[in-house]
Amino acid sequence: MKIRNVLGMVTIACLGLTSVVGAEEIKLSKEEMKKATQVYFDRCAGCHGMLRKGALGPSLEADVSKAIGTESLKYIINNGTPGGMPGWGKTGELTKEETELMAKYIQIKAPLPPEKSMADMKKSHKILIPVKDRPKAPEAKNWKDYFAVILRDVGEIAIIDGVTKKIVSVVPSGFATHITRTGASGRYMYVIGRDGKASMIDLWMKVPKNVAEIRTCNDARAIDTSKHPDFKDKYAIVGCYWPPSIVTLEADTLEPLKIVSTASYTYDTNEYTREARVAAIIASHEKPEWVVNIKETGQVWLYDYSNVKNPKVTMVEAERYLHDGGWDLSKRYFMTAANAKNIISVIDTKEGKLVANIPSQGIKPHPGRGVNINSKKYGPIWGSGHIGSNDIIFIGTDPVNYPQYAWKVVKKTSLPGEGGGNLFIKGHPNSPYIFADRPVNPDRKLQTQIYVLDKESLEVVKTIPIPKKYLTPAKTEDGKEVASRGPVHFEFNADGSEVWTSIWGNKLKASPILIYDSKTLELKSVIDDKRLITPTGKFNVTNTMTDTY
Repeated sequence: MKIRNVLGMVTIACLGLTSVVGAEEIKLSKEEMKKATQVYFDRCAGCHGMLRKGALGPSLEADVSKAIGTESLKYIINNGTPGGMPGWGKTGELTKEETELMAKYIQIKAPLPPEKSMADMKKSHKILIPVKDRPKAPEAKNWKDYFAVILRDVGEIAIIDGVTKKIVSVVPSGFATHITRTGASGRYMYVIGRDGKASMIDLWMKVPKNVAEIRTCNDARAIDTSKHPDFKDKYAIVGCYWPPSIVTLEADTLEPLKIVSTASYTYDTNEYTREARVAAIIASHEKPEWVVNIKETGQVWLYDYSNVKNPKVTMVEAERYLHDGGWDLSKRYFMTAANAKNIISVIDTKEGKLVANIPSQGIKPHPGRGVNINSKKYGPIWGSGHIGSNDIIFIGTDPVNYPQYAWKVVKKTSLPGEGGGNLFIKGHPNSPYIFADRPVNPDRKLQTQIYVLDKESLEVVKTIPIPKKYLTPAKTEDGKEVASRGPVHFEFNADGSEVWTSIWGNKLKASPILIYDSKTLELKSVIDDKRLITPTGKFNVTNTMTDTY
């Protein structure tokens, strides 16, 4: 495994460490610590925290891990759990030796990750193509129907023309990109890697390229831009996991302007937490404001950027361990999952207050942005799936015209089979269906199907098995076969006539993107290209500009 200096490993893994576990003495050398720290960052920190205190996943602090023991930890790391943890060994992403190393590593006290200053940040800032040298008008006619496709494990973004289905460009990115977002005009696609590297791709170019980049922090998950008309395409924002912070940037150059720490006190017990990470950001279309989830404190920050050097922050108390979420149909209410507490929090961004904390009636809700439907029976509703159970839920979101359904689960639907594994649910106004995946369900059959729900009945009306020819396993150097996880994430083209999904494979082998007719559900096209290594998230320019889901 190639070891990258993502977290300043020389700082935090400079010494080998020892831990005594009952009769077992755990000893790791300097090199083993360096490697294990990197693997933990790559595979574990997002759910369990850099300091291992837990969030979506349970605590992995040394005393907890010691009580479990090396052999049990190896089994869990290799095989995963029914609650949604991937089997890192079973999928071939960790070798047998790496699995054992990680089982030992998490029984040793977590090393403290390094901090990052504005000066550190500026050293990494690069304007690759100055603004004056960029196109003055679009050089390709289909750019508003481009897709940015995350090639997760190779650190690249494929830009694909949604009309021709051709790869227009493959652009380097940070490690394991989590999300891409467009500016208000759609011209630039903003990318954030899990290593905190932010970059921006100019889609007006005939061959889209990165025009600026910066390393904002050591670990990040969220990026967005200013969408209020008075600040259109003026600012960008990055939400950092470590150091926990909000970084504001110039939108056309990524020049850093402001860092605000999010380390704070939990909303309920008022305990200080250094690791108060930014889990999700969404931009208001009505106010000069970003809606920011602070995971560990259970607060949603309404961050007013109209005076970027002196921002105003309204801290709305919601629920702890906030993760992802999206707008309701009116784009007034932010619907967000506190998934470790099985709660959907509703934030009224017009009034700046919590409306409700709604029990999700499932285990670990994980909506992505969720799905919006204008139901004939219930009016506007918003939906989410769950990682830990097979529940798809729908919540009423119109307190004026449908008060009897507002802020209640109006419908709960079960996906077929046991367990959860759903990561994303998606819809489009021009499709009669909702699409759901289950890539982290341990059952192979359930993992490799697409689940189609009717928008009116809100029931599963079809399951679409992925053809076996698109699930051909990869082979490791020693000849071991490694299966792909199956379909992950959905995105529609600009007019909603097609829905795209990708096969989440292993980086040893390319995986295709499958394109279905969003009304007939027929497989229309397959993009099968050797450059498509671990394609995961897909983001259409028009739908991302308008927050259509």
